[in-house]
Amino acid sequence: MSRSAKIERKTGETEVQLSLDLDGTGKANISTGVGFLDHMLELFARHGCIDLEVKAHGDLHVDGHHTVEDVGICLGLALREAVGDKRGIRRYGSFTLPMEESLVTVAVDLSGRTYLVFEAEFPTAKIGDFDTELVREFWQAVAGNALMNLHVVLMHGFNSHHISEAIFKAAARAIRTAVESDPRSAGIPSTKGTLGH
Repeated sequence: MSRSAKIERKTGETEVQLSLDLDGTGKANISTGVGFLDHMLELFARHGCIDLEVKAHGDLHVDGHHTVEDVGICLGLALREAVGDKRGIRRYGSFTLPMEESLVTVAVDLSGRTYLVFEAEFPTAKIGDFDTELVREFWQAVAGNALMNLHVVLMHGFNSHHISEAIFKAAARAIRTAVESDPRSAGIPSTKGTLGH
């Protein structure tokens, strides 16, 4: 059974086409117009073993906010669609990842309910021309549209690029675990019998 999804979103601010395959090998074809986001999504695909294609055109003459947020919305929707009714998956995943001086833990529950805890302070307002506050906005959009609990905790770190990279890699690894098949459980991993919304 295919665990893939294609999402298209068009607003007055952005146009996004995104496709993914949860059972891929980490291939990425990313073009959002926001160079740093492209880099982070390539890392996400590779470490999540998710084949990911993203094409986005946004109002970058304003700033990167709408593009980054709308790509996050589309990624969340695609994850939600691709995982289906969640029958036979692990549901939970967590990963602690070191990136140079930075250490980040990300924990995920594909619960059908959304909640974000984001405890990561960036020491700089920008990474190149990328606003670091958009990292949180991106993951808020993903969590809200994937209908998952997402906890991001920075233990330590002083380089904004390393912190962001650790967050995206750890999130990829945590989500990879959560969507994996659980060989000991064929049903829906909940006593309720459903992980819908």
